[in-house]
Amino acid sequence: MSAILTLRHTPCIILLPLENGLDLHWAKDCTGQPERTPALGQILREAIMNHPVYAVVFMAMLALQPVVVSANAPKDAAPSAFPLRPQYIDVTVLETADLAARFEEVIVVDVRSQYEYDTLRIQNALLLPVTDKSFVQEVRRLRESSTKPIVFYCNGKTCRKSYDAALMAQSSRIPNVYCYDAGVFDWAKAHPEKTALLGKTPMNPKALIDSDRFKERLLPPKDFAAKAEGAAVILDVRDRAQRDTPLFPFRELRAQLDENAKIDAAIEQAKREKKTLLIYDAVGKQVQWMQYHIEEKGLADYYFMKGGAQAYWDATLGKVSLGTAKAK
Repeated sequence: MSAILTLRHTPCIILLPLENGLDLHWAKDCTGQPERTPALGQILREAIMNHPVYAVVFMAMLALQPVVVSANAPKDAAPSAFPLRPQYIDVTVLETADLAARFEEVIVVDVRSQYEYDTLRIQNALLLPVTDKSFVQEVRRLRESSTKPIVFYCNGKTCRKSYDAALMAQSSRIPNVYCYDAGVFDWAKAHPEKTALLGKTPMNPKALIDSDRFKERLLPPKDFAAKAEGAAVILDVRDRAQRDTPLFPFRELRAQLDENAKIDAAIEQAKREKKTLLIYDAVGKQVQWMQYHIEEKGLADYYFMKGGAQAYWDATLGKVSLGTAKAK
């Protein structure tokens, strides 16, 4: 439950419940969808919590001015478009318009994998994967080389990597860091002229693959296996560390996502032999980026396994929970 306090001649203040208390945020008004600005909310919260004088002044404002408190505040008081923001209240975010306006004044850092970066990225972005052990060290070197603001980004609103990157930098006392949590897809839609697709800038907006186009290429494990019995080239793109048992022994090819030569060979084989290219990964997440490469190569007949190898074993053996198998 959240509450909205409306003070005369002031912005709307939104109180959001957290485990350790209330989260305060500014919004322009309380008549429509509030525009949440976490940075200002952080300043207000710290002022109230850490400085008794400010707390007294704030309480006096509440006492002297008409206040409307709603226990049933609109659900959009915490915009669902950015579901992770309430969990990262100490991270300062940049909106798309802000990043565009300051584009030449900041250092943009992509914190995803090499393969994702090579496929689709913000123009001139540097690559520093947040999963690398040397991430903080590399960010510190970057800060020592420039005083420009550092802006981290990843795939989008439900991706934690950019938030985590900002928190890791802040906790290491690296100043002037931001998070562009709208992500690369929103940026590509808004600014294709400053987006690189497969290394080419500007990108063609029509080349951006949305979720509907991706879903059209997904087959449930049962249907995928049935198609594999026919004229098909089967490709396992799991990382070596993820590979245990092949799903289609003696019938499948193997290539990691960064092994472009092997992937291209499989694509060309499918085209040459006029067969369907069937691709699966570990959990169905990595293949989405591969779709750009396949379409650039002009292959029309291809599908991915929905949920990857994990979904295949779940469908075949039943889901495993706490050491017991549960049949679907």
